Amino acid sequence: MAKVFNIAKYILEKQGDMTAMKLQKLVYYTQAWHVVWEETPLFDDEIEAWINGPVVPALYDLHRGKFIISVNDIPNVDDELSSLEKENIDKVLEFYGDKSSQWLSDLTHSEEPWMQAREGLAPYQRGNQVISIRSMAEYYESLS
Repeated sequence: MAKVFNIAKYILEKQGDMTAMKLQKLVYYTQAWHVVWEETPLFDDEIEAWINGPVVPALYDLHRGKFIISVNDIPNVDDELSSLEKENIDKVLEFYGDKSSQWLSDLTHSEEPWMQAREGLAPYQRGNQVISIRSMAEYYESLS
């Protein structure tokens, strides 16, 4: 299984520098769609439903305080992505890669997995509820 840093590094290699928020949303969508297509998570790290959308805390800890993230901001990891993992990431980037960070954030706010995890919280209330793999699988499968 890939590491979230592998995914982030690959996305940045393909797309170039981007905002931290956009990177987080693209990582989220790679996880969601990989679960649908392969019936298994792409990476182990949990994704939390934060105010501005889904966030992988381990990745956030790495880029905390930075607005723009480049490939050099992501540490090298030993594990290589498989050709299937790259293919799935490429499919996600083909659809979502040209969207703005705000567009992606707004989209996640309109989708069940984030809304379910944020249930009971005010719109601007901080929270760290996990967006479950199951909720992603069920919701995004219904879209395919």
